[in-house]
Amino acid sequence: MARDIAIDVTQALAKFAATLRYDDIPPRVREHCKNLLLDTLACAVAGRLGEETRQVAALAAGLAQSKESSVIGGAHLSLAGATLLNAYLVTAVTMCDVYRPTLTHVTPEVIPPALAIAERDGRAGRDLLTAIAAGCEVTTRIGLGLDYPKFRARGWHGPGVIGPFGAAAAVGSLLGFDADTMARALGLAGSQAAGTFAAWGTPTVKFHQCRGALSGVMAALLAEQQFVATREFLTAKDGGLYNAYADGGNPDAALAGLGKHWELERIAMRLWPSASLIQGLTTALFDIVEKHEIDATGVRKVRIALSQNAYTMHGGFGSYRAKFEALLSAHYAAAVILHDRALTLAQFEPGRYDDPKLRRFAAERVDVRADAAIGDAQADVEVETADGAIVSAHCEHPLGSLDNPLSRTQIENKFRTYAKGLLPDAATAEIIGAVDRLEDFGSIRNLMTLLRATARAMAAAE
Repeated sequence: MARDIAIDVTQALAKFAATLRYDDIPPRVREHCKNLLLDTLACAVAGRLGEETRQVAALAAGLAQSKESSVIGGAHLSLAGATLLNAYLVTAVTMCDVYRPTLTHVTPEVIPPALAIAERDGRAGRDLLTAIAAGCEVTTRIGLGLDYPKFRARGWHGPGVIGPFGAAAAVGSLLGFDADTMARALGLAGSQAAGTFAAWGTPTVKFHQCRGALSGVMAALLAEQQFVATREFLTAKDGGLYNAYADGGNPDAALAGLGKHWELERIAMRLWPSASLIQGLTTALFDIVEKHEIDATGVRKVRIALSQNAYTMHGGFGSYRAKFEALLSAHYAAAVILHDRALTLAQFEPGRYDDPKLRRFAAERVDVRADAAIGDAQADVEVETADGAIVSAHCEHPLGSLDNPLSRTQIENKFRTYAKGLLPDAATAEIIGAVDRLEDFGSIRNLMTLLRATARAMAAAE
């Protein structure tokens, strides 16, 4: 690929991130960034319930012995440790955002690094909002240029590959990088881009995300020291991201409408825990249970049609082992929603998913198939009762997507639900208010103070 195209793509994205200012961001996009921030905080306070959280916390504590950065719902760790652990908390219980064109979770990589640097440097809420917009837009646009089907066919997992770029862009925005320094930060981020689907079905896929966040921080902090790195990493002929990972990709797509069309608006959020590609299934099931009085004991069969990709990833867990597989299982989601008319983390505790009745229902009464006519996270659901009655629902746009968005109130309630018992009610209210008026909020240090748990709450969680 020609050198001038490489400069156009990599350096254009770097210039965008380096020169983005608050006033450049349309009001609608600002509000979406606030929603993403509050949703990220909701996921992070829920993340203490993750099965592997203590293991990652031990790793984070061992990275350095300093205590300058806040852990969401925790105390203090080093800058590196807090970045790593906060990013893991966001993704720990499988309810964070997703950018579906590349199956990439964006907020775990972008927002924890931005919070850490904004706290360290005492930056204001307006600066944080701008950094979130820069990081999320760079992440999604680099993903657009990948030619995702070819990228996925090689086994790459989007978050760990794409996420470091967004983290570096967000941190570089807060550090005031010029376009040249930002381009070098992207080059250093790309040198750490990694993660494949060999890890699928294990918590390692979540480690891809928190490692991506830390990689982006290291990239930006090293670029700040004027470390020499390629400024054209994305399309470098020998080993550039698009050439090495996707046979050249589609670089023009990464820049189409840059600064006018905001790709970050397509970052979807999840009201319910469970995998992103079965959010259409959960949307359809809740539509059914809200409109019909269905006694799960009288259900003869549940028939679910998913996209081929969703079926491949989530249709094989009729028999699931523990929490993580239950979170991935289309069979379990259907079984527990019909029985409980709810889907919170309470439905993913051993006392619930190990119920023999639920296990039998998921394995014997739920049929899941692939349908080539169904796209992405869409779903068709049909419930047949013992008397032969059939009710059905189709989900075109999963709840939380651009065309079926969560309301701010729903996100606030998600935060309140999982902050309960960890943060004081007064602090929870202040955090919600701070995000709502983020552009007028002062030092992010004050927000992070509110987000730290009390000693009593931390002791109770241990």
